[in-house]
Amino acid sequence: MDNFKYKNKNPKYKTIHLWIPNIFEFKGGIQVYSSFLIEALQSLYPNIKYDVFLKHDTSSLYNFPFLSNTQFHYAGTWSLPLRTLAFASQIIGHGFWQHPDLVIASHINFTLAAYILKSLIGIPYWTVAHGIEAWDIQRPSLKLALQNADLILAGSNYTRNRLLKEQNLDPTKVAVLANTFDVNRFQIHSKPQHLLNRYKLTTSQPVILTVARLDISKRPKGYDQILKALPEVRRQIPNIHYILVGKGSDRPRIEQLINQLDLQECVTLAGFVPDHELSDYYNLCDVFAMPNKTEGFGIVYLEALACGKPVLAGDQGGAIDPLLGGELGVLVNPDDVQIIAQSLIQILQGIYPNPILYQSQTLRQKVIDAFGFERFKQTLGSFI
Repeated sequence: MDNFKYKNKNPKYKTIHLWIPNIFEFKGGIQVYSSFLIEALQSLYPNIKYDVFLKHDTSSLYNFPFLSNTQFHYAGTWSLPLRTLAFASQIIGHGFWQHPDLVIASHINFTLAAYILKSLIGIPYWTVAHGIEAWDIQRPSLKLALQNADLILAGSNYTRNRLLKEQNLDPTKVAVLANTFDVNRFQIHSKPQHLLNRYKLTTSQPVILTVARLDISKRPKGYDQILKALPEVRRQIPNIHYILVGKGSDRPRIEQLINQLDLQECVTLAGFVPDHELSDYYNLCDVFAMPNKTEGFGIVYLEALACGKPVLAGDQGGAIDPLLGGELGVLVNPDDVQIIAQSLIQILQGIYPNPILYQSQTLRQKVIDAFGFERFKQTLGSFI
């Protein structure tokens, strides 16, 4: 970050267009980040007119907080084969018509349309690089669009460093705006009795938790490695239980792996869990573990830390950031099942050589200080 010196010459915007995949009808890392981005902008600059263009949503949620001078535009009613064309026509057409002072594309694939507007009528644009979608970019048109962006907001230092290494970018125009989380939703509580009853667990029974989408393309999330490590963990801690929260196309293969490893009695596939229950699951566990390889950042780490839980993550990719390089948790080689098993055993036995893992209030305060919404808003405000 030392080379970042972006300074906007004209911070007095009147109109900002935000181009976002979706925020209402699906929740993932990009969607959560984009929601916080809107909220932070509105909090910082309530007098700006915001036009928010959503590619996949069809309507807004009535309880989503936004200012009266915010207008949403939806392309999700179009069929999938036509949606990209409809969305592109919408954002470019409104760009020509309204001539906003700034365009912010919350997905890197939208950057080409922003480049077209800038080339033709001079509208400046920012784009957000979350993670894997911004790594190893090969398309010449997208490379050109990135090179001409006025500012690129990277979700982690890892993503920023990869962009600078792989693309011909000006380092003074690539900044880190790390993910944030809802501090009020994720708090420290005792193990919830309703979940103990649901899964037939005792209060003293150690629980490992992972929260991830179970998509075949998402296997680097690391739940395979936890399953492979469990037989060794089980030898040392016989009553261990692993709960994997999430749904997706990879579930049948995971079930097969559980059977192969004879883990049926100590693994629960919880499936989809609604947002309002997530905090309960974090409080149910004794360690949150997701030793992934290709995470752009990982909001789930922040949520677990805010609940005061020890966290184990992979030492590759953007997962290093939320753990502050290992200060707030345990970073392991995600390919080394033996190290994963040993680390989990040490954490659960209370002997891992990092005392902060067992200081729940300290973990919570440090993650709030580093990644809370106020820090997110303060960082964003420094760019405008």
